[in-house]
Amino acid sequence: MVNQTKVLVDGCQRLWGRCPEAVEEASQQQQQDQSQPAKKKWDHTKRLPYYDLFPETLPQGPPPQGPFDIDVRALRREFLRLQAASHPDYFHSASATASSTSSSPSSSPSDPANTAAAKRRRQAEAMSSHINAAYKTLSHPLLRAQYILAERYGIDLAGDEAGSHSGSGSGGGGAAAADPALLVEVLEAREAIDEAESEADLEGPMAENEVRIGQCLEGLRRAFAEGDVEGAVGEAIRLRYWESIKEGIRAWEKGLGGGLLHH
Repeated sequence: MVNQTKVLVDGCQRLWGRCPEAVEEASQQQQQDQSQPAKKKWDHTKRLPYYDLFPETLPQGPPPQGPFDIDVRALRREFLRLQAASHPDYFHSASATASSTSSSPSSSPSDPANTAAAKRRRQAEAMSSHINAAYKTLSHPLLRAQYILAERYGIDLAGDEAGSHSGSGSGGGGAAAADPALLVEVLEAREAIDEAESEADLEGPMAENEVRIGQCLEGLRRAFAEGDVEGAVGEAIRLRYWESIKEGIRAWEKGLGGGLLHH
């Protein structure tokens, strides 16, 4: 009995003797966990109005449910059909025909028929404008990526003129310094445009830039398919820089260099 008691006491002493160490280890682990913020959980199910306008071309909707790539020819065909059905001139002609068959010399702009026609025309104009904006956005990869990030995840890259998001893929909505390596590469590309003496001098920079754009598009496909919002942010930012370089090459004039660099 004495031996059992001694064993119990010794065990308790060892346990209590280790308590400060255990508490310290637990505290360090807690601090480490707190220093590593939890990965944000994104909602990948929010419907996007622009995608809903084109159910034939985009039956699966936006990524990750559907692909990031879009068949632009099919999109344009569906766009033209939508525009034909909602164009304000169509409603104006229909309203004018109806008005001419039912109007009387005493009719006035305040008549219910005229008021209803004006309302339908305004609605048609708004719908036509909405369809135009949707087609323009979805047909361009950069605008499409920015639209998805803004509408579904609340990350506004199109209005991020100050460059508060990181270009290294670690964005996700938080402020961060632009990727220095990316900026150096962009400045070197810009310098190549400024130093060009002829259009032939721009063939190499243009080819290199097309490769960069292709890499960004592949990165966007992969990031959106995997629901990697932070990765998509980084690729979209890089793509915006390279699209700007592309515009600069197209706008090149001897003695003036490329056009303004927007980023």
